[in-house]
Amino acid sequence: MKPVHSTHGSNRGFTLIEVMIAVAIVGILVTIALPSYRDYVIRGQLVDGTNGLASMRAEMERHFQDNRTYATVTGTPTFTTPCAGAVAQRTFNNFVVDCSVAPTATAYTLRATGGGPVADFVFTVTAQDVRATTAPTGWGNSSTCWVTRRGMTC
Repeated sequence: MKPVHSTHGSNRGFTLIEVMIAVAIVGILVTIALPSYRDYVIRGQLVDGTNGLASMRAEMERHFQDNRTYATVTGTPTFTTPCAGAVAQRTFNNFVVDCSVAPTATAYTLRATGGGPVADFVFTVTAQDVRATTAPTGWGNSSTCWVTRRGMTC
């Protein structure tokens, strides 16, 4: 038998339809995956704020345990509260944690304010362990817990 030869040569490469289908599939995957990945990265950065609050809260409680007040104790020696002076505001990566002591010196409020990619997040905790979150649309706000993932409810 004699081999049959094509007069058009061999077909090599992709057709325009095949390329368009591949581009459409990649576009669909990107529109689904990109927001999920962004939320994943943000969730990882929110931990800095909550860890910073937990660290500052532990320092405030140690100060209270030793001095029976959250305020600075004057005398000899002087015991400075973690909420005083240069240490009153600390940075934990994209979060700045600051604190305030109530006038009665028996309560405090710690607040972690986000910056950069987490700029719209604010976490707070009080001496009574009341936690609250102010977050961007879609993440949800709470007056009872720290919201650390999109759509989370307490």
